[in-house]
Amino acid sequence: MKCFIDSNVLISAGLFPGSVPAAAFLKAVTPPNTAFVSDYSLDETHRKIKEKFPDKIHDLETFLYHALFSVQLISTPTDAVEDESKVSDVKDRPILRAAIAADIDVLITGDKKLLASGVTKPRILNPKDFLDKRDIFASDQEAETHRQHGE
Repeated sequence: MKCFIDSNVLISAGLFPGSVPAAAFLKAVTPPNTAFVSDYSLDETHRKIKEKFPDKIHDLETFLYHALFSVQLISTPTDAVEDESKVSDVKDRPILRAAIAADIDVLITGDKKLLASGVTKPRILNPKDFLDKRDIFASDQEAETHRQHGE
């Protein structure tokens, strides 16, 4: 499964190694999953660290350095996509744009506006819901099976 990790999950995973976001990060980078971050979200992560956690810069930068060996970095397209208008905060739209361009299956975030957007592809889940799902596509697969059999 292709998993996009948003900046707030990266920061929380780095600050709180035993946390739910840290466990979600570990699940996302563990096969059969493949984890992705975008250049935009990485820039946002660095900016937020300096702004909100200046006393933790060294620890978080060390975490990011090591984390980047486990994720694939993708570019953020400049052209808008149809679903991004569902995201109320324009600063979050490049995150969705990158996830859509990379054909991401699930976007893992703690951002309430992204979570409330109603976007269905990629699925947008908070870290806890991502951890709780064994196969987030099981219900889709079951529904497709029922449709194929005329049920």
